[in-house]
Amino acid sequence: MTVEADVVVVGGGLHGCSSALHLAQRGQRVVLLERRHVGRHSSGINAGGVRTLNRDPAEIGLSVAGMELWRRIEDLVGDDCGFHAHGQIRIAETEAELEKVARRVELVRGMGFRHEELIERDELRRLVPAAAPHCVGGHIVRDDGAADPYRTTFAFGRRAKALGVDIREGEGLAALERAGADWVVVAESGRRYRAPVVVNAAGAWAGDIAAMVGDHVDLRVRASMMMVTERMPHFLDPVIGAVGRKLSFKQSDAGTLVIGGGQQGIADRATERTRIRFANLARSAEAAIALFPLMQGVRLVRSWCGIEAETVDHVPVLGRSVAAEGIVHSFGYSGHGFQLGPICGAVVADLVTRGGTNLPIAGLGLERFQARPAEGTAVAGRDQGVPGADGADQDQAAADQTDRRAGAGG
Repeated sequence: MTVEADVVVVGGGLHGCSSALHLAQRGQRVVLLERRHVGRHSSGINAGGVRTLNRDPAEIGLSVAGMELWRRIEDLVGDDCGFHAHGQIRIAETEAELEKVARRVELVRGMGFRHEELIERDELRRLVPAAAPHCVGGHIVRDDGAADPYRTTFAFGRRAKALGVDIREGEGLAALERAGADWVVVAESGRRYRAPVVVNAAGAWAGDIAAMVGDHVDLRVRASMMMVTERMPHFLDPVIGAVGRKLSFKQSDAGTLVIGGGQQGIADRATERTRIRFANLARSAEAAIALFPLMQGVRLVRSWCGIEAETVDHVPVLGRSVAAEGIVHSFGYSGHGFQLGPICGAVVADLVTRGGTNLPIAGLGLERFQARPAEGTAVAGRDQGVPGADGADQDQAAADQTDRRAGAGG
């Protein structure tokens, strides 16, 4: 038996569930296929950063637009998703780092955005009294924040289901076949799903699906590690990152500290398993203590990591297939896709139902890989202190170019 639909979404993470929800809101009959269960990998276990701060230039416009959805997230999904807008700050520990973020703020303002702001020592101390005395300032977006990733992903899935989306867990994709103007998704179970459009939101496995239709992208996997501490008395409201370190640091409502920032574990795509690399985890703990001396001696409760996709330029693939009609891609969020989840679902719905979007996605399509600069060549805008958020191991020289990822969840 073949199940007929208007759209088949492959992947039950936040981006797949968001795409399904926005499509259902526009009257589309949607089937969502998830090999395991909704939120199985990175969507449910990242740090939950809701961050416009320090985005790659290609993402800034979309990220800023996405905050409008976060501000009314309860209206969208019937749950506030644990969202708090207490701000996000990247702390500078030296005058050189402060100069770096000053250039970053100037770059962003030159693009027409005003959300990032430079702060110096006194304002940092007012906002973050527990920060180490040597810290000299940083930059901030005052209405950024964080949310609960597991709760958010399930809220999107639950709302999509309430709007009629047929969510089928334990149903992995085995093959894609053309059938006239339609696509037939052949599941590992042998069941068949037919629709004019397929949305590829399969995370770390999205490159395999892209290759099935003739789209080729160099996609890697990452396993960003997180840890959580015992409860402590409240001392911190904003989410904290660092200019010169891999760190994402926030205090939950329960008083625990959630620590990430992109230190990598080991990911095995074939078995869908991850392992902690304790030497790297220790670096996250050391970074937390360096910026917050009161963390010395605080006990860790647990640690974990999940599997997600990473593109070579650390910017997502969002747009229509280059090689085939009826395929829309949304993957490769490279450790900073959580905040983008709600708005990217709207983009996908635009592309499917209207054939285009007014939302700013220039530079996010597969076209950019057709003529890539040679390895080591600077990409415009990405050698000027541009950094980031959620979760493979890199040395500090590489980190200067790719620290837009450092923050573990947004």
